[in-house]
Amino acid sequence: MRDWQIKRRARTRLLIELGGLVVKAGLVDLTDDDRAMLYGAFLWMADKLRSEDGPHASALWKRKGRRAFDADALPDTEAPAIGAG
Repeated sequence: MRDWQIKRRARTRLLIELGGLVVKAGLVDLTDDDRAMLYGAFLWMADKLRSEDGPHASALWKRKGRRAFDADALPDTEAPAIGAG
């Protein structure tokens, strides 16, 4: 496989994963798949990160994201056991 093909596949995988995060956060449903709204929100985030409040926003969003990832990784403790009941 050529170098450009490897780079293209890696970029495609990255874009798919980022799109998955948009879906996972519920933004597609919340915005009724309004891409202009999503893009505007992303631009707002970029502006916020470039501002003097950027480090604070970055730390806050990263912490919130890590907690959500950790919660998703936990086994579902509220589901009844198979055969119970």
